Amino acid sequence: MRKRLSKDLTLYFDKHYPYLNPKKSNKKHTVILGIGGNIPSVRRRFEKLFYYLQKNNLVDIIETSPILKNPPFGYLNQDDFFNAIITIKTNLNPDKILRFALRTEHIFKRKRAFKNSPRTLDIDILFFDKIAINKRHLVIPHPKYHQRESVLIPLSYLKRRLL
Repeated sequence: MRKRLSKDLTLYFDKHYPYLNPKKSNKKHTVILGIGGNIPSVRRRFEKLFYYLQKNNLVDIIETSPILKNPPFGYLNQDDFFNAIITIKTNLNPDKILRFALRTEHIFKRKRAFKNSPRTLDIDILFFDKIAINKRHLVIPHPKYHQRESVLIPLSYLKRRLL
């Protein structure tokens, strides 16, 4: 199912987007991830990512948002992006969850050609518990998340407010 929000924005409701896990997690940290991509078959890739995370014992999926199709920003000469939010629970610390996200991007064939380039899968750590981190390699909350429709619209569909 899809819902057009405007000429440029469309929400898609797929098998696991949105999803609300009925089970309670015993892991201690709540992490909100932003996912995105614009190289063909992104919605199918998001489904594969869901199953990959679901099978991984380092994280528990708590909730996902619908998928938002939206125009690119930064580098504009590329296809529209698909974005969604995934809330997870984990026992990993912020640096280890960053390594986990980068390794997952690699598994899903992410290439970093140039800033804002087309990509198969982008995973951003938007929030980690209620903490703020400002390191050279990791900034949480994610910079400028509050200025991006690609984050705010999917985030607004989450049922559980864990942070």
